[in-house]
Amino acid sequence: MRGGLEGKRIVVTGSSHGIGRAVALGLAREGARVVVNGSGEGAGGRPEADRLLAELVAEISSLGGEALACVGSVSDWSAAQTLVETAVEGFGGLDGLVNVAGIAGDPANGLLEIDLDDWHKVISIHLDGTFHCCRAAVPYLKEAGGGSIVNTSSHGHLGGFGGTAYPAAKGAINSLSFALATDLRGDDIRVNAVCPGARTRLSSGPEYEGLIRKLESRGLLSPELAAASLDAPPPEQCAPLYAYLLSDAAKEVTGRI
Repeated sequence: MRGGLEGKRIVVTGSSHGIGRAVALGLAREGARVVVNGSGEGAGGRPEADRLLAELVAEISSLGGEALACVGSVSDWSAAQTLVETAVEGFGGLDGLVNVAGIAGDPANGLLEIDLDDWHKVISIHLDGTFHCCRAAVPYLKEAGGGSIVNTSSHGHLGGFGGTAYPAAKGAINSLSFALATDLRGDDIRVNAVCPGARTRLSSGPEYEGLIRKLESRGLLSPELAAASLDAPPPEQCAPLYAYLLSDAAKEVTGRI
């Protein structure tokens, strides 16, 4: 599909790792100009985010693409505005937005176990972050005559993997995507969400594997779903779906999960 995104200006949140990184690289290979983003929070802080994004920008440049980096947590409204404006100022406008930024919720944190601060943090990064970026992006997408927003949900929204905040946030992102697709249809702005199911930092390692085995032993996951959860595809296999939804080839697709 080379050329299907040629010249399009797209922001990808949470692109310093995992799915976001794979999506940013995939879009660049399709000819898009990309703004990549990391929160600058967590292990390593701002210096680590700067390093990872600089490496990603360099890799995109080596492919003959164009990329800009912007560090900031999308849970903060002003940071989301700055992220979108980075694309507008650097590339002259905006054609698409991919919301990937998020953190893992503790599957052991049931209703009575979860700390209230943890609840608000997960909801803020996933749901508020998605809302902030959509709100910041839509005026520029309207100015461009339309565009595409792709949000990132999860099969976890069904509640089968434990926890409370993470499935609640992902379910809310689904509903937000439906609502925005309806609200923005007349502006030729499409809104969809992807449940990627990829193997990332959040879905690999001994702790994650132990969780899946525990859920299977309790009968909450079928043997087939447990096996699929432990052998998920790499994030690179998800990137083409995001690219398709951002391209003109999907111009009739909106309001879909």
